[in-house]
Amino acid sequence: MLDRLVAAVDRHCLAPGTDTAVPRLSLASVDEPVDPAHLLYEPMICFVGSGTKRTTAGELIRVARPGEMLLTTIDLPVTADLEQVPYRSASLHLDGEPLTELLLELDETGQSVPSTPAAHIAAPMPPELADAVTRWVELLDTPEDIRPLAARIETEILYRLLRSSLGPVLRQWSLADSTATRVREVARWIRARYAEPLGIDEIAAVAHMSPAGLHRHFKAATGMSPLRYQKHLRLQEARRLLLAGDASAARIAQAVGYVSPTQFNREYRAAYGLPPVQDAARLRARLTRPAPTGP
Repeated sequence: MLDRLVAAVDRHCLAPGTDTAVPRLSLASVDEPVDPAHLLYEPMICFVGSGTKRTTAGELIRVARPGEMLLTTIDLPVTADLEQVPYRSASLHLDGEPLTELLLELDETGQSVPSTPAAHIAAPMPPELADAVTRWVELLDTPEDIRPLAARIETEILYRLLRSSLGPVLRQWSLADSTATRVREVARWIRARYAEPLGIDEIAAVAHMSPAGLHRHFKAATGMSPLRYQKHLRLQEARRLLLAGDASAARIAQAVGYVSPTQFNREYRAAYGLPPVQDAARLRARLTRPAPTGP
């Protein structure tokens, strides 16, 4: 079954990461070792067909191997490292509406959910789920089938997920006023204001939690405190702006919310291993390096 999934990804993934004509489906294909990537994950489930991916979010470390899946339920800055290649995966980008509709149809909205939110989890992929994901990717072989069948297979995938070990977490994610939902919404709120000076009391008020409660639940879900989460967002955006090359490091530091250029340089180097300008030069050199030619 995994061989079929890997073959389907190979046929349709033309770049390391590829969006597809199937709604909410993206593919990943990497053949050679690459440096760890600093990414912002949105809510999604990654189904790994081959290779091994390790992700780090604050103090959370998750490893997904062939035949496993990685669920992310929140906008989450991570460091992704491919420990084994070739790597092939398919990802379902989560939409709350079809999941909620399915829960209502199954009459499962009253099922128990975890008391502590979980935002980043690895779990085995049951064979029947791997089969559904493979058929979903294989729709790309027959584009005329995508419109009538894609949503139906996606519903089957969600059903299989609810029957898997990830079911309780997905039910929690879909509830309107669960702790997981409040953590997810406050993370989005911070993301929209990452460059602003934010205090823990202000963030806790948005989440309708006490500062201590917010800190506990947010760190349990994301592996970091709310203010450390904001710092990761600032540094990722600063790195993107530096790579674009449109402004100096000092101006970029100010644009992402740093008052002190010295603090920005120190925290940037701690995150990425080099001072901002040197790191940007390294990234540009890597991106412009000619691809190796075959024999």
